[in-house]
This record gives sequence, C-alpha cells and structure tokens, in this order.
Amino acid sequence: MQYKSNIAVFASGSGTNASNLIDYFSNAETAIVSLVLTNKPDAPVIRRATERMTDVTVFDREQLYGSEYINNLLLERGVDFIALAGFLWLVPDNIIASYRGRIVNIHPALLPAYGGRGMYGNHVHRAVLKNGEKESGITIHYVNEKYDEGDIIFQARCEVKSDDTVASLTARIHQLEHRYYPGVVEKVLLGEEPPFKF
Repeated sequence: MQYKSNIAVFASGSGTNASNLIDYFSNAETAIVSLVLTNKPDAPVIRRATERMTDVTVFDREQLYGSEYINNLLLERGVDFIALAGFLWLVPDNIIASYRGRIVNIHPALLPAYGGRGMYGNHVHRAVLKNGEKESGITIHYVNEKYDEGDIIFQARCEVKSDDTVASLTARIHQLEHRYYPGVVEKVLLGEEPPFKF
C-alpha cells in the first residue's frame, strides 16, 4: 500500500473548501485530511469537519504567533502538507520554515490583482465589481511570509457579468474553488508540474 500524504487544513470561516477537501481525499489513494485548525471557536468549519469525523484544533493568536504550539502539533501529528481554506491570518515564519513549498492557499481573485492584507471574501468581490472588471477567478498559490505573494500554481477564470452582485459573483467563484482546489492539491502532492490540465 502506498503512503498517503497527511494534510492539515487551516480555515477561519464557513468551511466549504475545507469540507470539499476532506470529502475529495476521503476515498483517495494519495492523501487524507487528518486535521482542521481554526482560529475562530464559533466557525462553521468546526461542525463541517466534526460531521466528517475529522479532528479539529481551535487556537488563539498567542498559540500561533507566540509559541511553537501549532508548529509542534503539526509535526507531532505527522502532517506533510498544509492547505489554507479561507484562513485569514498570516502564516507565521516557524510554520513556513517547517513546511516551505508544502503550504498552498486558494484566493478568490486573479492574483496579483486584488490580493494582500484585508482582501478576502466579499471584500475582493466588491472591489472587482466596483472597478468594472470583465473577468475574475481563483488563484491557487504557494504560501510564503507575505499575504498572497507566493508563486502561482494554478488559475481559473470566469466572466464578470454586467448584472452581477456580490452574491452572484461569489457563487460563481465558489464553483471554481470547489471544482479545482482538491485536484490541484493532489497534483502538487504527486509532484506534477503546472500547467495542469483538467
């Protein structure tokens, strides 16, 4: 039996991308999501993970930035790879050092546009609509010490329609996220090189 990569998912919100990753890898030969970590004790991702029998760890700012608690937890749990799924805090240097080249994030825009501190979720979509963009999409990228500046792995695009609202654009972006994120993570784990074909 081949070795399965051990994935930890960091999330701060609803957890749809986290649960999608758990579901995708639940029957995969390549990997398993063994742990979900969140900085919000009331985040819906906790319920989604628990329903899927996936362990959850809730942590605070001190545990992430002021100690080795989370970094040590990841290493003790044998985590090989980290996927961010709506995680809003900057990943600290100690975790970057332990997992360099093995942390990815999904961003709801076509980076480098609409990235950086404070650019997440509806803030991104509002800015895209306000600026009259004709297209938007998703970017899956490696994580480094700065918000949304790691090397881009994959992008998928969608039209921004003239009558779009934040809600309608969000729904279209979520479709792209759910369609591509697990597969891109799997290809990275398998050592495939972009551009990826789907």
